Amino acid sequence: MKTFRIILWSAVGLAVVVVLALFWTTSQQRSSTAQTGLLSNPIPLEQPGDGASSGNRPMNGSPFSLIEANGEPITEAAFAGRPTVLFFGFTYCPEICPVSLYMLSTLIDDLGDERGDLQAFFISVDPERDTPEVVQSYISPFAHNIRGITGDLASIEALAASWGIFVEKVPLDDGDYTVDHGASILLLDRQGRFRGAFDHRDNPVIASEKLKLILAL
Repeated sequence: MKTFRIILWSAVGLAVVVVLALFWTTSQQRSSTAQTGLLSNPIPLEQPGDGASSGNRPMNGSPFSLIEANGEPITEAAFAGRPTVLFFGFTYCPEICPVSLYMLSTLIDDLGDERGDLQAFFISVDPERDTPEVVQSYISPFAHNIRGITGDLASIEALAASWGIFVEKVPLDDGDYTVDHGASILLLDRQGRFRGAFDHRDNPVIASEKLKLILAL
């Protein structure tokens, strides 16, 4: 029995080493892409959205007229002239949205003076519940880095679709509903063009490098 246990734990140890080696190799490859791909190639590193279909055409948004969480009107002009980060979500989101906002705000904090004129927006895909006041309260822990946007549902759905972000209202058994949506954090250059993306599952080091790259464009 002792010999069997030694063989078993040796096999487990070998499996762990193999997994770690594969993870390290993949991380190195992704890091190399993050450091070189965005600057050397004007084509987006990846298509935004989770499952949205756009062929090979990069998506670059559409005109809109919505409301900032502070109650002021906002249009697509706000996305031009500065490097910009966009994230679509909603305040009733149980996990992905708060994790994504925390990750993004932390990455911006970590940039320090390097952040320059970088701006970031959280755009609600659930305006039925997410009034400007609700959005402002929700993003308040991150408001020094992230601004909120809401407005009418049709305009938000059109804006999300123009960036390749999937949005779908899903009824729940208790009569309430949730909203399925793409979790990509979109990176725009100073001309308001899509240049890359990351999400809450990505290595923070790689995500930070992508932010630095759009700052350099």
